[in-house]
Amino acid sequence: MHELPTRVDNAVQSLLQTLLSRQSADGSWRLGVENGVMTDAYFIVLLRSLNRNDDEKLIADLVQRLLDKQNANGAWTWYTDEAGGHLSATVEAYCALLHSGMVRPSDERMQRAKRFILAQGGLGQVSGALTKAMLATWGHYPWPAWFRIPAELMLLPESFTPNFYDFSVYARAHLTPVMILMTRRYTIQWGADAPDLSDLSVPRTSSGSVQDDRADWAPYRGILEDAIQGLKKLALLPQEAKRLGLQRAERFMLEHIEPDGTLYSYASSTFLMIYALLALDYSPDAPVIQQAVAGLKSLIHPVPRASGFEPVGGGGQGNLHVQNFNSTVWDTALVSYAMQEAGVPPKHPAIQHAAGYLLRRQHTRLGDWSRSVRHPVPGGWGFSDINTMNPDVDDTTAALRTLHYVRSSGADPRMREAISRGLHWVLSMQNADGGWPAFERGKDSALLAKVPIEGAASAATDPSTADLTGRALDYLGACAGLTLRHPLIQRGVDWLVAKQERDGSWYGRWGVCYVYGTWAAVTGMMAVGTSPSHPSIQRAVSFLLNAQRVDGGWGESCRSDQLHAYIPLAGGGTPSQTAWALDALIAVHDEPLPAITRGVEALVALLHRQDWTAAYPTGAGLPSAFYNRYFSYNLVWPLVALSHYRRRYGLA
Repeated sequence: MHELPTRVDNAVQSLLQTLLSRQSADGSWRLGVENGVMTDAYFIVLLRSLNRNDDEKLIADLVQRLLDKQNANGAWTWYTDEAGGHLSATVEAYCALLHSGMVRPSDERMQRAKRFILAQGGLGQVSGALTKAMLATWGHYPWPAWFRIPAELMLLPESFTPNFYDFSVYARAHLTPVMILMTRRYTIQWGADAPDLSDLSVPRTSSGSVQDDRADWAPYRGILEDAIQGLKKLALLPQEAKRLGLQRAERFMLEHIEPDGTLYSYASSTFLMIYALLALDYSPDAPVIQQAVAGLKSLIHPVPRASGFEPVGGGGQGNLHVQNFNSTVWDTALVSYAMQEAGVPPKHPAIQHAAGYLLRRQHTRLGDWSRSVRHPVPGGWGFSDINTMNPDVDDTTAALRTLHYVRSSGADPRMREAISRGLHWVLSMQNADGGWPAFERGKDSALLAKVPIEGAASAATDPSTADLTGRALDYLGACAGLTLRHPLIQRGVDWLVAKQERDGSWYGRWGVCYVYGTWAAVTGMMAVGTSPSHPSIQRAVSFLLNAQRVDGGWGESCRSDQLHAYIPLAGGGTPSQTAWALDALIAVHDEPLPAITRGVEALVALLHRQDWTAAYPTGAGLPSAFYNRYFSYNLVWPLVALSHYRRRYGLA
């Protein structure tokens, strides 16, 4: 026991040295993020569809990555412990490998994948609107004849419900090109040697459409009819309305292209945008398409080993991955904050350089978010350093948290104004219900959340969430000095109390999942002055203690997202989830519980563990479908938790 403080000190110093060695010359940390195989698969097919013959080496690297990710049964998964495999992920990877031309259909690996797809019901059983849209664009899945999202939706005024801006920002980024593709019924015209997936059993009706979810959409035909009636009020002929709708959708895409060429800084929406531009008769050689491809290439990142400590060097074959976005602003804010929590002074060159970088990344122009805010003032931060128009609450509070401590050192005189603008932006994002969303306030339409598309509640809307609300409260309490005496803070805490689960946990939308949400809620409530004896805090503590593993750590499966209940990770604890649970318990208790001591011992041990749990994704992009492994998480969150442990209990 007496050796634990020394082990904690050594772990903190090791984490600090690792992070200091990774800082880029511009002051940022570009640690990267790994998502599933979707983006790698999509990029392979895109390069083939554009006939880019100079990208063979890149295609070969991405092909090798897909093959490396294949399971023994032939399937691909969204996360390691996903039982059996994921049909949509397998179809995407299988299709990309065929289009690459570098793997023969007769290869045993391809045959195993084909058997898995057929055993799951074939292409007709794929899930996810994005997968279906891509397969339809590639010509392997029919555009539904019975339903379409008309481009004319772009013409409806914002006073009409639903209208285009009722959708979340990430839904709009993807919906816009999909509307163009669906309206044009666009399909790539492949050559004679293109792969044929017709043997993967797509059940069809006599009209040729897919029999997958027609019945589920029946209750929503009334909504579509209302939209059609709204369009008729525009007094436009149908063809003219369609032309204007396509024109408006095209303009929306072009106006939301980031300087690097990507649409809204997402790879997934950029793939769709390129195909939508082709559907609008743009040449594959058009500058906007070439710039978009270059932007996608800029998202390619080498994949480090499981622990996050030792990146595989040299960009060898199979080592490259197409990130759906880069996490540079997020990583930089988190790393700088964690280092300061560990005792690195604000005047340290690394902290000063990071602060300068973050100041340069603060947004200075109004984005779509301003439509739902009275007297909008730009001042937020986005997730990626290529993001200039789409700030979010989590990145903004993370950036403000680290700048708050740097300001005390009398640094850059711009700091005070930047913090003031950022604080104003965070407060302006609070929803009417008292909680905080990710990107925009008021995007919580119950109607859109119930659309019968898998993940619609998370993709189509941007409601208040426990994790964003908790982290906003943590910043507002710890750095802005606001407490429960402030009405906005009380409303936020009231919202969290009302949203607590029966078992004492909170669901975290942007991480995995109940451990994450509970940590964010507890630390946020404590930061604004909630009593440790508050019933909600005590119930949360009970949840965390009950979720602790025998070995002292915490580990939660992505299955929690799908089953909407806490599911422990069978393989063991993870560094980030153990750190989250510990940080919440430390925030509540003045003295270290035995469970905290056991958790700290487990966390120190987990930092040296080299197995699949060390590479487990603990970030969530789209619940039940898209998970993220942030390479910073196994470094940042343990450093934060261990630093708080030392300081809280007088060990620093």
